[in-house]
Amino acid sequence: MKLWKEIEQAGDRIKKVVLRTPIIYSEALSKLTGKEIFLKLENLQKTGSFKIRGAYYKLSWLSRAKQGREVIAASAGNHAQGVAYASSLLGIHSTIVMPEGAPLAKQMATRAYGGEVILHGQNTDEALSHAREMEGTGKILIHPFDDEEVIAGQGTIGLEILKDVPEVEGIIVPVGGGGLISGIAAIVKKKKPKVQIIGVQSSHAPAAFRSLERKRIVEVKVKPTLADGIAVGRIGEITFPILQQNVDHIVTVNEEEIASAILILMERKRLVAEGAGATPLAALLSKGIRVKPKKIVLVISGGNIDVHLLDRIIEKGLTRTGRMARFEVLLRDVPGSLTKLTGLVAQHHANILHIVHERAAMDIPIGFSKVILILETRGPDHILEIKKGLNEKDYIFQNLS
Repeated sequence: MKLWKEIEQAGDRIKKVVLRTPIIYSEALSKLTGKEIFLKLENLQKTGSFKIRGAYYKLSWLSRAKQGREVIAASAGNHAQGVAYASSLLGIHSTIVMPEGAPLAKQMATRAYGGEVILHGQNTDEALSHAREMEGTGKILIHPFDDEEVIAGQGTIGLEILKDVPEVEGIIVPVGGGGLISGIAAIVKKKKPKVQIIGVQSSHAPAAFRSLERKRIVEVKVKPTLADGIAVGRIGEITFPILQQNVDHIVTVNEEEIASAILILMERKRLVAEGAGATPLAALLSKGIRVKPKKIVLVISGGNIDVHLLDRIIEKGLTRTGRMARFEVLLRDVPGSLTKLTGLVAQHHANILHIVHERAAMDIPIGFSKVILILETRGPDHILEIKKGLNEKDYIFQNLS
């Protein structure tokens, strides 16, 4: 069966289980980019990502003879949860191999969906290698991307985009091993060949980008990235020729651009996206990338981000844009000096988020104390205003950031 036909079949088979996620128009992002921007919200999908689509479609095809057997998968989180959930719905036992560094929240979620979790390896590739070894014990491997039925399940997103935004001119899709973009590209190019399909990867895991560039599958060394859901060192054997035929081009974004996109989606749209899910917006906002289509759908592929990581991204983003600042000020160690300092900060309409008062540190002169202020500010000009006000009152800065 041709892939595009199987995608249509997958759409019928999974529709009672998988959510048809909304596509929303974003006025804020459209103004920011000068395009017409729509967001396909797979972060609102069951299990928090698109992976349930391919997992359920694949598992639904297991024959009755095979349904009594176990399945095994390898994933840092999203495929793990998709397979575990789909297996539970179909009464199949699942074992999921996850990298040892997989976020605890994703491990717990996978177990909650019914999966038996085994921790092995430092990354998804090592986990997948271990899963292949365990496949020899009678378990059926559910590959995260290099499987035609998994690809067909993911491709149902393309069907939904064409129905909801029939005049779409471009679709930007996160790329890891290539399963998601292969499915979307196959159905979209069949029905509307002029729609541009643009893939995006982290510059720390550019396997698909390098492979298309060199016209052969290239394995890359993966560096730590916020987009852990697409941190794959080698594109699939099945997905690579599909990308060559149907994907217009693939671009890469850096970690700062990914972090910024996560923060913008939170602030402008109140949407929580994981690193991989934010890469389409990161690509659109990148100064080094030109995107020609005007009416664009961004596939927000998932929202399973670690809460502690999200907190660090928010803090770093606020600091970078001047909405949070750290002042270290030396005060004479006399009564009332701290009150005067905080009063002066209040006069400049800055909000004190956190304050630390130190006396014993080795770098503090005798007769002084150090106050560390974490301030909520309105931007770089506001920070300069506060600094100028403190300078005029002869406060001594030990550090400013």
